[in-house]
Amino acid sequence: MTKTWSVESWKDRHANQQPTYADMSALREVLAVLRLMPPLVTSWEIDHLKSLIGEAQAGTAWLLQGGDCAESFEDCQAEPIASKLKVLLQMSLVLVYSSRQRIIRVGRIAGQYAKPRSSDVEEQDGVTLPTYRGDLINRRGFSESHRRADPQLLLRGYERSALTLNFIRALSQGGFADLHHPENWKLLFAAGSDESTRYRQLVNSLSEAVRFIEAISNTPLEELRRVDFFTSHEALHLHYEQALTRESVRGCGWYNLGTHMPWLGDRTRALDGAHIEYLRGIRNPIGVKVGPSMSADEVCELARVLNPSNEPGRLTLIHRLGAAHIAAKLPPLLEAIQSAGKQVLWICDPMHGNTRSTSSGHKTRRFDDVLGELRQSIQIHKDVGSHLGGVHLELTGENVTECVGGAAGLTEDDLHTAYQTHCDPRLNYEQAMEIAFSIADEIRKK
Repeated sequence: MTKTWSVESWKDRHANQQPTYADMSALREVLAVLRLMPPLVTSWEIDHLKSLIGEAQAGTAWLLQGGDCAESFEDCQAEPIASKLKVLLQMSLVLVYSSRQRIIRVGRIAGQYAKPRSSDVEEQDGVTLPTYRGDLINRRGFSESHRRADPQLLLRGYERSALTLNFIRALSQGGFADLHHPENWKLLFAAGSDESTRYRQLVNSLSEAVRFIEAISNTPLEELRRVDFFTSHEALHLHYEQALTRESVRGCGWYNLGTHMPWLGDRTRALDGAHIEYLRGIRNPIGVKVGPSMSADEVCELARVLNPSNEPGRLTLIHRLGAAHIAAKLPPLLEAIQSAGKQVLWICDPMHGNTRSTSSGHKTRRFDDVLGELRQSIQIHKDVGSHLGGVHLELTGENVTECVGGAAGLTEDDLHTAYQTHCDPRLNYEQAMEIAFSIADEIRKK
């Protein structure tokens, strides 16, 4: 590792998954504009999230992270944003009720516009073009102009992130999240589901409790009228991330002010790579995906490099091992971190290790695999004396048919009905709520 970190020291390292721009002068012009743009979040918000993650490490809070696999510019609309916020609020309420713990709500939202790809190119009908890497970089249409990396899209991504975040703040702090009015959180397409019925019963119980407490205290519970909601995205496009990285006005270091919690995927976590070099110098809480190829020595070195002072709340490790492999792969990683005395928050991503393709060509995930990995994870942590402190899900509040199974009994024949994802399959509302109640049941058992 470079001994002295700077906001540009990542450029001395190999950077995976970066787009190739034909006109570098145009890219530099856009980055210069981005560096002058107002921050999307504040260092105070970031530090607050870090302190909350420290609570989750101590076992007194739970982190719920969820949202789209890849946001699209066209979905920067009121209804899709509100639907995502609704489902995360409802899931968090289920978890609060069961765990009696603080729930930290972190959305994969307001910046999740870039995606890593397994290949740099894509072929259709004998024509080979650059692969689609997300709306931040190029466009989905299969033509040379669509697939050309366009620096102007970085500005569009910043603008869409700002608009999304502004609406989220207005909703979460302006009454939409008020427990006195849970009717604001309805999702009509799932109104007749078992999960919806259980949820309404839970909300009615909570509402009665709120009214009772306010009646005997003669004081309104103002803290129930708003919620803290944080954003996260994969820190993939390093030029973009650097442009939104600023030195704190308090003189306490550098922060990525484009999101509260940047994280790295399994493809960009090389210890000698540019992404690790960039992340090690910023003061945000950071996450790293831990896939089946990571060894016990690697996970300990990762913790050492990214959190050398062993600061609580700094590092979240997101294991994504697959239902078939977690029993063999997870215990050695947990034991290594424990033996090394490293402070990390472990959370489970039960989605990415369970993706498969159907005969029709759709990528999907089986609900039973997702839930199975999550349940195994909770038990494995318990068995080795560790603590699972959260979950990382790809989900939507829309009525999609992308993952099979769940209480509604979706099959592969149903996938074509509302298969809307631009990248990976997501849980729909009913499946997400079923996951929330299952987590709640496990927490209650523990």
